[in-house]
Amino acid sequence: MATGFYKVPKAVNEPVNSYAPGTPEHTDLIATYKKMYNEQVDIPFYIGGKEYRTGNTVDIHPPHDIKHCVGKYHTADKEHIELAVQKAAEARVKWAATSWEHRAAIFLKAAELLAGPFRYKMNAATMIAQSKNVFQAEIDASCELIDFFRFNVEFMTEIYSNQPQSSAGIWNRMEYRPLEGFVYAITPFNFTSIAGNLPAAPAMMGNVVIWKPARSQVYSAQVIMELFKAAGLPDGVINMVTGNSSMITDVLLNSPDFAGVHFTGSTPVFNSFWETIGKNVNTYKSYPRIVGETGGKDFIWAHPTANAKEVATAISRGAFEYQGQKCSAASRAYLPKSLWNDIKMYLEEDMKSFKMGSPEDSSNFINAVIDDRAFTKLSGYLEQAKKDDDAEIIIGGGYDNSVGYFIEPTVIVTTNPYYKTMCTELFGPIITIFIYEDNEWEEILDLVDKTGEYALTGAIFSGDRYVIETATNKLENAAGNFYINDKPTGAVVGQQPFGGARGSGTNDKAGSVWNLLRWVSNRTIKETFVPPTDYRYPFLGE
Repeated sequence: MATGFYKVPKAVNEPVNSYAPGTPEHTDLIATYKKMYNEQVDIPFYIGGKEYRTGNTVDIHPPHDIKHCVGKYHTADKEHIELAVQKAAEARVKWAATSWEHRAAIFLKAAELLAGPFRYKMNAATMIAQSKNVFQAEIDASCELIDFFRFNVEFMTEIYSNQPQSSAGIWNRMEYRPLEGFVYAITPFNFTSIAGNLPAAPAMMGNVVIWKPARSQVYSAQVIMELFKAAGLPDGVINMVTGNSSMITDVLLNSPDFAGVHFTGSTPVFNSFWETIGKNVNTYKSYPRIVGETGGKDFIWAHPTANAKEVATAISRGAFEYQGQKCSAASRAYLPKSLWNDIKMYLEEDMKSFKMGSPEDSSNFINAVIDDRAFTKLSGYLEQAKKDDDAEIIIGGGYDNSVGYFIEPTVIVTTNPYYKTMCTELFGPIITIFIYEDNEWEEILDLVDKTGEYALTGAIFSGDRYVIETATNKLENAAGNFYINDKPTGAVVGQQPFGGARGSGTNDKAGSVWNLLRWVSNRTIKETFVPPTDYRYPFLGE
């Protein structure tokens, strides 16, 4: 598809509301939260624009108040997933032929609706079911998702405007077609923005999508579907299904119409997708696009020239915001001996000031981890660290699930750089620190690079530009998003395209042209205005 006739509105990052106590937005958001907290939602799944309620339901409990129920969602059977494939194929006929500017208009409208009337509802749903505080919900569920919609429209037009050169008497053009089939989007609990973007990005490029949100994110997923409908997205373009993950995946990956997967989740699950797709490759109409962002064991490394207070703040925010449940969260740190006492002092001051509890109280910096499985896993690592000779919990270490799934923010110091929690992805508010001798800083960079299978995010701190350059080069492959003198979290759409390599995914950079290019199948068109009428070339002579 060509472009050039229309200019889309210039994408700018959505301003972040402060939600400071006493502000109108704080009052309105908390009022929306309380109202939704005391309602009972009955969430269907969506196929071809129709709502389905099977009676096979799962209750929704806020992680910070597990005895309270805010409603339920219905789950699909195998025949529903097969129906979703059929309805997606039917919707594709008109959607794939829809002009780019009309597809763009839908998602630009979605951005405006989310910036306005949907903002508090989306934030409140995220706070309730995913236990995010007001600020974490704002930067995720509203601002980042708005940014995805706006910037992806701009990136889409940039792609379409990329056209080949033409020579005399010939017009060459490039058509960016949607994939032949459906895209399967699988989204995680931790970011509502990811849950919205993974189905929306392929859909914006003309594809139809079958979307399976995480079971603990269905509440805000329902709001996303309401947003898409309000924006005018045609029926069947994005079909949201819930239910048994293995069953849904088995049906979809065995369909000849499977054209691609857009995934964020665990590395083992993504690996299993690759294996299944490889076995089924002769089944499909075309080679599927496999796009995924998976695990991380993200690091902070500091040089002796670093500022101790800056490093401590990066740990406090990078490791503990949203209870360390960000794929980018700092979970291992390598700190020089000469700075350790100061960093420790600042870190203790920060962590003593942390308040933990319900998101309804906006003074709580820490909320609950997502579910009982996360709670059991994390508390098990804490108990093990209390027993191990090569590890010491110096801050935190407590946990309590009597009201909600609360894990106390914890700092472990280890004498073993390959200690379990230095290498294993925990996905919780736990960071493990290794203290090194100052003169060994270059060797430690090699250690950082070689530890574990992941390469998602990482941060270095130094006041020496030569050291910064050395560290940047040595850690070239250790992180797809690399931060200098900043925490390893908080990538902004349009500013830091996000994704990692190695065991952290395919590095297709969500929120960029590189991601959107994965959802098109190019067709080159050559048109000759005056075709030749004689096969003979001059070299043949007369």
